[in-house]
Amino acid sequence: MTDFNHSKYRATPAIVMPDRQWPNNSINHAPQWCSVDLRDGNQALVEPMTVEQKLRMWDLLIKLGFTQIEVGFPAASQPDFDFVRALIDGDRIPDNVTVQVLTQAREALIARSYEALKGAKKAIIHVYNSTSPVQRERVFGLDKDGIKAIAVQGARWVKEYAERNPETAWSFQYSPESFSSTEIEYAVEISDAVIAEWRDTGAPIIINLPATVECASPNVFADQVEWFCRHTQYRSDITVSVHTHNDHGCGVAAGELAVMAGADRVEGTLLGNGERTGNMDIVTMAMNLYSQGVDPELNLADMDEIIAVVEHCTAIPLHPRHPYAGEFVFTAFSGSHQDAIRKCLAKQGEDEHWQVAYLPIDPADLGRSYEAVIRINSQSGKGGVSWVLENDYGLQLPRWLQIDASRAVQAKAEEIAGEVSAAQIWTLFDEHYLQAARRTELSNFTISQNNAENQGQDQLSLSFHHNDEEISLQGHGDGAISALVNAWQREFGDKVEILDYREHALATGTASQAIAYVHLSINNQRYIGVAMHRDVITASLQAVLSAASQAVVHVRKVG
Repeated sequence: MTDFNHSKYRATPAIVMPDRQWPNNSINHAPQWCSVDLRDGNQALVEPMTVEQKLRMWDLLIKLGFTQIEVGFPAASQPDFDFVRALIDGDRIPDNVTVQVLTQAREALIARSYEALKGAKKAIIHVYNSTSPVQRERVFGLDKDGIKAIAVQGARWVKEYAERNPETAWSFQYSPESFSSTEIEYAVEISDAVIAEWRDTGAPIIINLPATVECASPNVFADQVEWFCRHTQYRSDITVSVHTHNDHGCGVAAGELAVMAGADRVEGTLLGNGERTGNMDIVTMAMNLYSQGVDPELNLADMDEIIAVVEHCTAIPLHPRHPYAGEFVFTAFSGSHQDAIRKCLAKQGEDEHWQVAYLPIDPADLGRSYEAVIRINSQSGKGGVSWVLENDYGLQLPRWLQIDASRAVQAKAEEIAGEVSAAQIWTLFDEHYLQAARRTELSNFTISQNNAENQGQDQLSLSFHHNDEEISLQGHGDGAISALVNAWQREFGDKVEILDYREHALATGTASQAIAYVHLSINNQRYIGVAMHRDVITASLQAVLSAASQAVVHVRKVG
């Protein structure tokens, strides 16, 4: 067994700065935000985003209010190049939005980056090279002067190619990669050398200070940022940006303390996607500001939409205890906590500051509500609804369905003033969910793929009965459920979002059945659908129909 030996590591050197100011500062306005979801976030995925996913992420970022978005590394990736061209040629970049591309300090890559950005109204050329001792000595075999020469020459090429493309309003950004692992004096020296090359251009200059790999506590990073801001010759000429990662679990803390230390700008991703343990989570940091009465200058009110898009584009499920966004954020399991929350909510006035025990912010601000799991009977001493349904009937209910189902069971328990049996729980589950699925019965469906016409997406044709009417739908998407949602929106004009979807087999063997659970948002109202079938696709489609049909006000007959 390998020794668990801490002595093989050493602490990041502290900065001697007795008069440091950042501990006495507070954040009273939002920094400039730059989303790197489409670059740093995308390159961290096992399966990079498709064009459709990139465009969906782009649209979300625009909707949330981002005005600076890093869109890729077009010089190193043809898909990134094509995506940048699609944004420009498709006129998808609003006038107030600046796109950013990353490139190494090599002429061919810089030239290719400018080619990708041809025709953009506003753009940031983000050039970088590695500066830390380990990179200098073990990767590149160069001394400090050699590394600085690379940075300066890269800055000159950036300037030269900008002069050849005057139709775009350029900004220049330089990152001493692994800033947090670089000697602070040298980080200032090399950054100042780059700035000196750009000052006479009139272009806005951004110096980005990345914790490429988080290697120190947030206070040390804050010291590094404050020291840099104090000692650069050109503080008034530049925007100081930070780019933190979450290797030590402190990405957000490092970002916040860096702003207190003088940083003007923060790069990060939605919900913290990114290499290894992820980038700094902009949602968490922005909501931290919001909870302190500071306008984050991003609109995060529809958290369910953010989660749905990020999960769709990254194929990474959100942790249920993720700050602000997780499934359990506004759920209290303790009876005393539930009681305190309910008492505070009853006393909370509309025009007063938020004061509710155990709830740091109002769930309604994020499109949520306070929910608590309710046991079957406080006197029974047995598990909850989910425990009975899993152990007696093989159902693995997601948390949101556990909460919804428990309400019906609790009502029954209060009605009979006693314990609700397992058989009664199953009957209630059948009445509330499975019978609803049977009332909107799937007749037949076909799924096909036409790569030429649908860009590899699934094409769905489906018919079902609802209130003695037969309805026919057609749509396309990445999978059967996505295609059905597309078809429903096209036919009825509803805004439909898949909040969550789960399925599993109920038993083993050839006679097994599958059960599907779906949680939908339709026109900002939530609906649940459950269905069973021997075929999992059929069960999935039936569950979606069951949920969606609950939102129908007027169903017109088709055909």
